[in-house]
Amino acid sequence: MALETSQPEQASQAGQPKRWDERLRAGGYKVTPQRQLVLEAIGRLDHATPEKILAAVQQTARGVNLSTIYRALDVLDEVGLVTHHHLHDRAPTYHLATDGGHVHLVCQECGNVSQVRPEAIKPLITALDEGQGFETDVAHLTVFGRCSECRGK
Repeated sequence: MALETSQPEQASQAGQPKRWDERLRAGGYKVTPQRQLVLEAIGRLDHATPEKILAAVQQTARGVNLSTIYRALDVLDEVGLVTHHHLHDRAPTYHLATDGGHVHLVCQECGNVSQVRPEAIKPLITALDEGQGFETDVAHLTVFGRCSECRGK
């Protein structure tokens, strides 16, 4: 597999390398086909559990197992290429770090996960800051409720 193809680009932050392979090397890690497959699967799936990532990776590389997925996710998370969230009481959900900050909306009835920009909850962020002196980390904010489809049933 040629690692030069399908290079997911990363936003440059404070002198950090832009390309995913450069980020791995800068973190002291090797660039491996498994890590590339995991990163590409996350990009396609968006908000995927390790099990879903495994299923996607196994379409290309049948010999990859779940422990390989978890090890790759740990490394990709450590170098800032992916982030994880606990949106359910199950395994964490991963998405590309380039997706930026957003608020996760999780339907407690159907399990659907959607997202909104932090600006959508600006009044809450402002109220917490002004009233409590509390700085909100929206990158880890999850709101549980019922989606419009489930509410319409």
